[in-house]
Amino acid sequence: MEEPSKPAAPTQSRVQVDHPWPAIAALMIGAFVGMLSETSLNIALPNLMESLHIPGATVQWLVTGYMLVIGIVLPFSSLISKWFTTRQTVIFGLAAFLVGSVISALAPNFGILLAGRLIQGIGTGLILPLMFTVAMLIFPPAKLGTVMGMCALVIMFAPAIGPTLTGLVLGSFSWRWVFWLFTPFLVVALIFAIFFLKNVGTITRQKPDFLSILESIIGFGGLVAGVSLASKYGWDSLVTLTVLVVAIIALVLYVRRQLGMENPVLNLRIFSIPAFRYGATLVMLDFAVILSSMYILPQFLQRGLLLPVAMTGILMLPGGVINALVSAFAGRLYDGFGARIPVRVGFIVALIGGVMLLFATPNSPALFVVAAHVILMIGCPLAMSPAQTYALNSLTGAQSGDGSTIINTMQQIVGAVATAVATSLLAIGESHASTTDKAAAFTNGTHYGIWFTIVLIVIALVISLKVRRFSHADDQEA
Repeated sequence: MEEPSKPAAPTQSRVQVDHPWPAIAALMIGAFVGMLSETSLNIALPNLMESLHIPGATVQWLVTGYMLVIGIVLPFSSLISKWFTTRQTVIFGLAAFLVGSVISALAPNFGILLAGRLIQGIGTGLILPLMFTVAMLIFPPAKLGTVMGMCALVIMFAPAIGPTLTGLVLGSFSWRWVFWLFTPFLVVALIFAIFFLKNVGTITRQKPDFLSILESIIGFGGLVAGVSLASKYGWDSLVTLTVLVVAIIALVLYVRRQLGMENPVLNLRIFSIPAFRYGATLVMLDFAVILSSMYILPQFLQRGLLLPVAMTGILMLPGGVINALVSAFAGRLYDGFGARIPVRVGFIVALIGGVMLLFATPNSPALFVVAAHVILMIGCPLAMSPAQTYALNSLTGAQSGDGSTIINTMQQIVGAVATAVATSLLAIGESHASTTDKAAAFTNGTHYGIWFTIVLIVIALVISLKVRRFSHADDQEA
């Protein structure tokens, strides 16, 4: 992005925009819809399986495929900004999401629905990294706290209300209206972008490294595809193993190439910094815990407890709201306590919530499941923000941008893999249930998936033992 010749005055922005609030509103609305879409479909999966006559291993591609595309697009956000103006990128991203939503809403079959969903992922992958960058440039330092707080609230609140909104929509309408729900927001965002947004970067036409692009797509895409295929063909099938081996080879080559390049697509060298390595890993594991549990729980409420979809959406709301509220103040804990205490306490609390879900049965009160979800959603955000701050505070200068891009990219990839693994274990557990009762069998599958979530929490808890109070203070209490 364009560097200022001198530090901006507290009341002066680095890039002058006549109407900064409508300009950032275009990105905020786009990011809101993108994050809303990331969790909103989870509650609609049983309806889609019944309506389209497809198994769980197939329908989960609507979730993992979406996150996969975001994860593939995100690493190239910096390169894209060197070839296209901010206005062009945002308008294209919003238009892509709008087109994808319309295609999905009108889809006559699963293939077309998935295509629309993947197009949506392109839009989100372009919009997300730009929101914070544009905000930093078009607002003066004196207003940045307010603006960045609103941007963070968008990111936190959208996934929280996604399942509830979808549940209410599905209570009265078909699954197609989940996609129609996105369109008015996107039209408003497009209007703001067209009339108020300007370019905030410098077009340099930097030469792209096509080999890195190819290795990234094959590596990250193959990893998610291989894990997803395991849900259908099994982990020991030739198809699954072939795709995973190719993906791993591509990822190894990608890492080697990035480490050897002067200007890599992703600056993986910063993983040599212990604080970043531990903090970033904890953020990825935390995100995987959230997405795997958020994928399993709405389906368990519908297929395990046999609750209607509208009620499921309402029951998912307390955990989502708690997630947003805890996220809103968890970041401040780092200033007073550092990362060590919030991170460890967060994962211990999350572990309690996960263990509670292992005791859920088809006869469990719905409030017990809600309580377990709330406890899980207290622990995960309690650890998330301090871990991310701990990681990014260990970086300096241009490394900060690299670190943010790496964390955002890997969150989506790890989240997609975690969702795919949870789907596979859900199917395995359901098929191995020693009962013909469908609710009991699905509950058994849910327990398999939750065990995976618990393993992720335990791994994160062990890694958190490496975290010091502050990443820059080696002389602080360990």
